[in-house]
Amino acid sequence: MIKQESAISFKNVYQTYKGTNEAILKGVDLTIPKSDFCIILGKSGMGKSTLLRCINGLVLPYAGTLSVCGILLKKDNATMRKIRRKTAMIFQEYNLVNRLTALENVICGMLPEMPFHRAMLGIFTDEEKARALSLLKEVGLEEFGNQRADKLSGGQKQRVGIARALAQNPQIILADEPIASLDPVTAGGILELLKKINQKEGITVLISLHQIDLAKAYGDRIIALLDGKIEIDRKHGQLTKGDIDRIYNSQGDHYGNLSQNTMNGTVG
Repeated sequence: MIKQESAISFKNVYQTYKGTNEAILKGVDLTIPKSDFCIILGKSGMGKSTLLRCINGLVLPYAGTLSVCGILLKKDNATMRKIRRKTAMIFQEYNLVNRLTALENVICGMLPEMPFHRAMLGIFTDEEKARALSLLKEVGLEEFGNQRADKLSGGQKQRVGIARALAQNPQIILADEPIASLDPVTAGGILELLKKINQKEGITVLISLHQIDLAKAYGDRIIALLDGKIEIDRKHGQLTKGDIDRIYNSQGDHYGNLSQNTMNGTVG
């Protein structure tokens, strides 16, 4: 059996709320192979968003080690730049620039690779515009390129957000509750699009969700957090009613205090 190369590797990772010793992640061990399509479930406050944000360095683990695309996460700027070039984030509230067009928002995903003066002045080449238009076509919005972002529907905004993520040429896409504000039909369309991108491009995709039915329908792998720990790790079709009861009906302690003797290793 050929061992799959990992895209993401957590080893005994802890993370706390800022300014406190309350743990939101507690000893997480998790490996995500390249090209996985993984959905993360769990009640609010169980660490789903924190886990995703650790991966691209938006928050740093308090202890443990985390590797992304073979790069060990450290606090230095050079390491952060390398990791963030390989990871793209899709947000619940879209995080588009409302006064810009859909096309310009997609080009924003290319800014880290542009010369500073062009990025600051908003000077884009014909090649960059053509690539952004091609990405809008890929997400089904080619005809909306010149539409201001604030004139788009929620589903259209999220598709622009996906196109912007693809503009980064990422190896990993992290989607934090990307369908929470959408109706069921539109939500299914967004997950279908992300699944298609995963299968076509081989991009590793991690999505945090609350919707169990959609997780079961689209997730090749379903991971569930409970009290900051990995409680469930199932392949497609293996999530049971008992699993769901454990995830959503458990009366766990919710958070726990960290002590130095519970941890092995630190980040950075």
